[in-house]
Amino acid sequence: MDNRGSSPPYYPYQNTYPYPHQPPAQYPPPPDQYPSGQYPPPPPDQYLSGQYPPPPSDQYPPAPYPYPYSSSAPYPYQPAPYPYPSPAPSSTPYPPSLSPTSSYPPSPSSASSHSGPFDYNQPPYPYPYPPARPITHSGPLPTIQQQQGSSSFKYDSTQYQYQQSGIYPPPESPQQSPLRPSRFSSHQRYESCPVGIEASAYPPLDQLLSNVHLSENRPTEPSAPPSSTPSSARCDKVGEFYGYPNSSFSSWETSSTYSGQLESPSPVYSQSSSFNGSQHGQSMQIVPLQNKGSLKVLLLHGNLDIWVYEAKNLPNMDMFHKTLGDMLMKFPGTGSSKANGQSNRGITSDPYVSISVANAVIGRTYVISNSEFPVWTQHFNVPVAHHAAEVHFVVKDSDLVGSQLIGVVAVPVEHIYLGARVEGIYPILNASGKPCKPGAVLRLSIQYTPIERLSSYHNGVGAGPDYYGVPGTYFPLRTGGKVTLYQDAHVPDGCLPNFILDGGMPYVHGKCWNDIFDAIRHARRLIYIAGWSVWHNVRLVRDGGGASNLTIGDLLRSKSQEGVRVLLLVWDDPTSRSILGYKTDGIMQTHDEEIRRFFKHSSVQVLLCPRTAGKRHSWVKQREVGTIYTHHQKTVIVDADAGHNMRKIVSFVGGLDLCDGRYDTPNHDLFGTLKTVHKDDYHNPTYTGSTAGCPREPWHDLHSRLDGPAAYDVLTNFEERWLKASKPQGMKKLKKTVNDSLLKLERIPDIIGASHAASTSDNDPETWHVQIFRSIDSNSVKGFPKDPKEAFCKNLVCGKNVLIDMSIHSAYVKAIRSAQHFIYIENQYFIGSSYNWSHYKDLGANNLIPMEIALKIAEKIRANQRFVVYIVIPMWPEGVPTGAATQRILFWQHKTMQMMYETIYKALVETGLEAAFSPLDYLNFFCLGNREAIDGKETSVSGSPTAANTPQALSQKSRRFMIYVHSKGMIVDDEYVIVGSANINQRSMEGTRDTEIAMGSYQPHHTWARNHSSPRGQIFGYRMSLWAEHTGIIEDCFTQPESLDCVRRIRSLGEMNWKQFAAEDVTEMKGHLLKYPVEVDRKGKVTSLPGCENFPDVGGNITGSFLGIQENLTI
Repeated sequence: MDNRGSSPPYYPYQNTYPYPHQPPAQYPPPPDQYPSGQYPPPPPDQYLSGQYPPPPSDQYPPAPYPYPYSSSAPYPYQPAPYPYPSPAPSSTPYPPSLSPTSSYPPSPSSASSHSGPFDYNQPPYPYPYPPARPITHSGPLPTIQQQQGSSSFKYDSTQYQYQQSGIYPPPESPQQSPLRPSRFSSHQRYESCPVGIEASAYPPLDQLLSNVHLSENRPTEPSAPPSSTPSSARCDKVGEFYGYPNSSFSSWETSSTYSGQLESPSPVYSQSSSFNGSQHGQSMQIVPLQNKGSLKVLLLHGNLDIWVYEAKNLPNMDMFHKTLGDMLMKFPGTGSSKANGQSNRGITSDPYVSISVANAVIGRTYVISNSEFPVWTQHFNVPVAHHAAEVHFVVKDSDLVGSQLIGVVAVPVEHIYLGARVEGIYPILNASGKPCKPGAVLRLSIQYTPIERLSSYHNGVGAGPDYYGVPGTYFPLRTGGKVTLYQDAHVPDGCLPNFILDGGMPYVHGKCWNDIFDAIRHARRLIYIAGWSVWHNVRLVRDGGGASNLTIGDLLRSKSQEGVRVLLLVWDDPTSRSILGYKTDGIMQTHDEEIRRFFKHSSVQVLLCPRTAGKRHSWVKQREVGTIYTHHQKTVIVDADAGHNMRKIVSFVGGLDLCDGRYDTPNHDLFGTLKTVHKDDYHNPTYTGSTAGCPREPWHDLHSRLDGPAAYDVLTNFEERWLKASKPQGMKKLKKTVNDSLLKLERIPDIIGASHAASTSDNDPETWHVQIFRSIDSNSVKGFPKDPKEAFCKNLVCGKNVLIDMSIHSAYVKAIRSAQHFIYIENQYFIGSSYNWSHYKDLGANNLIPMEIALKIAEKIRANQRFVVYIVIPMWPEGVPTGAATQRILFWQHKTMQMMYETIYKALVETGLEAAFSPLDYLNFFCLGNREAIDGKETSVSGSPTAANTPQALSQKSRRFMIYVHSKGMIVDDEYVIVGSANINQRSMEGTRDTEIAMGSYQPHHTWARNHSSPRGQIFGYRMSLWAEHTGIIEDCFTQPESLDCVRRIRSLGEMNWKQFAAEDVTEMKGHLLKYPVEVDRKGKVTSLPGCENFPDVGGNITGSFLGIQENLTI
């Protein structure tokens, strides 16, 4: 068989699949194609004059502002009054027009109504820099020059939330084709290596403390609780706002004058220094804390459209390198390098711009090497859900270790809040409020569109034939597919009730591991498996028959002997080693070394893949990534029968690894199966020491099977990862080898290509539209471009020496914003939006998901519409509940809950509904648990005796234990479902930490937009099946989850089950759904349950604890 090769997979595919996604063609030309100041004209304005009203006359009272620049300084600009910014050309894929002869006249003010800010009581916002000032000058501004340094580009370690145009469509244009990506990333940089652990997937924090250096930075004291004063209240200092607003920029030699004054904070600053070694890294933009200013703290909920064009006259931040270079140049034979000034060319700054809101980084440009006149012309379309007073554009110099602050431009939120485009040339101010260098300026534009003007979110999912899914992603929406949804590894016949869907079709409960076993057994060409853990001794089928005794190791070895290409891509746990006969199982016991040894002398190829940082990252960063973060994807890809003697690709995606401890059914037995199906598969990491006679840890998970074009995208992900992981390293580079492990499908005539893989037609009521999402970076895949300008075409995000796919976070945000009735979430973790917590705002858990959910509920409360969110999480993260890492995760989780409930309560107060409803009528957290009475047939399990008060003894006596929720899924309005490997935390959403994959799908014939009623398709059946498993019953109100009757009934069932779970008497539980054991009062305050501050039997504070070492690895 010569159907193999090592070339990277095509993108998307050779046979182009006719999906509705259009490649981004609107991105502006690179800076070197146009001389500075000469850009194509913009399209017509989307916001016509008169749509927005001018600000009230008393909103910006004139007040003198002490101009911070000394008159003796050689700075050519003089202060000028500035009017309220008027609308400029709206956000487009092209920069605004730039005419060589244009100046900067003010635009007419607009005049129409717009909704005001949400009145959230928030603490005042710290203003480290005065707002950006327009610049007037008597002489000409410096002209743009060619960049003085290398034309190559670098990436920087400060990642960001979203970048580049296109992930969110412009307002009122739901049918336009998607543009470029905008993604969220909040990667933190640590010069030391703090430690932490995600339960079940990540090394325990406590076991890593001994060999990983901790950050010595102490957390700041908790800030004061939110003030009772309105969030828009002003402080007392005022001044002028300067800048070139709405200018049609063409040349730096034109002059402009404005009149009018706006308030701004006093320019009093503390010392600024490099952020090297900062505890806040890539997710937090920390600028020196200063006096609180006079601008309003407003809620930005919508999209920011931002252009960062260019900077001028930046200071040389590399004077040390220049001095060193001058010294080296005196010696004969010194070559060119960065240290010696690059062959007689002076070394200078490597600038980039980081954009932040509420100290959370939302975007950043790429790094331009050696230039004091950098030109980016870079576009960002960023979803925001932040309370803020300013948007900061922080200009930095990228160094070999970290970065160094050059200066900041601050744009007040109140100047963009009504939708006007603010554009201009702004002085870059240092920590003292003065120009970082005479003439140092940044040219940018920014426009805010509130979410109520973004019509693409108004009609749910699949509204019309032109719905393109989540725009700006690496993989587009694929049509003509089939999806099978699974709960748990196995659902025995008759275990769950039957449901009738639209058209009289019965819902079929999938049997996940049985289907995976059958798919592997019938494969003829390829079997590709990627996992966090794969164990060869696992039996996939355990319900009788000959297959029940066959392990996955034996099955895969047998298939490889038949000539099937079997590839396993497994995370290489750095703590597990097999060197010269010395073997260690590893902290996480993933069996990676075991499975390599098992298949060593077979034709099964096992590639242990470490999670590595780029070679250009620092040694500390490489150790952190390699030790702490993981490859977390779980996929199985096989060829299957397509009919007519043809084969096709089928993929499985979700949260289930093919390893020990995962096999379970909806019964979630504790003791009854210890001598049968779980005889050789006991798993419970909660206990330390002997586990004889202890309950197993039941496991609940979600998974899916994809048939159709999207299955080929899962294959592409595997191929890209395999090619990267199998690339020769070190001395192996010297050996000429050909990587022919991956089959080249185009050379196998009986396997149909992606373009012909549609298994259903658009008229089929059971057809699915599916899209694949990832959290991954270019250190883990091959095929991402090296030039950041080219990366935009594939909807990737720039980082330091890395490109990032962050589409999982994008998918969650879009689904939440599009929700109209309810959201149901099952996830192993729920941590995020720390920028809006009352304490620890700078933690860096900046994913938008919790805040977007809270704001969605608040929006529905104000509209007097029912909306409910149900969230199911584990009772505690897997591991020892009293451990430091577990307690910290619980602490962050409690802060997330508290922020959400406070937001909901404030919305109730604003609408006068706080007496009629409580926050629990809109948002509820649940967990799962089980309790088994002794049935008389059970025999005692021999083993060493345990003390009476140990968790083991208490659990045996009470015969109860939590059901571990390992799911990673979300259902919206019974019409859209996301299932994958990604948790709702920063590790999974950021893209530079754990690698993840997920699928989002819907049935176009079963949506609210099409039927104008509750959908009754497969997703409805899936949710009802899950609820039947968790509650043990089915009631009519379950068909309307948004109703008050339903949410109160579900809540009462959870409360009743919790009382049974926590009671002294041992009774058999029929339902598993428990209220999460915290108390939420009518004002949204989250506290421990009275008399139940710790978890039963096993201990550990339910609301967690923080032990004083702040790190970014448990978030």
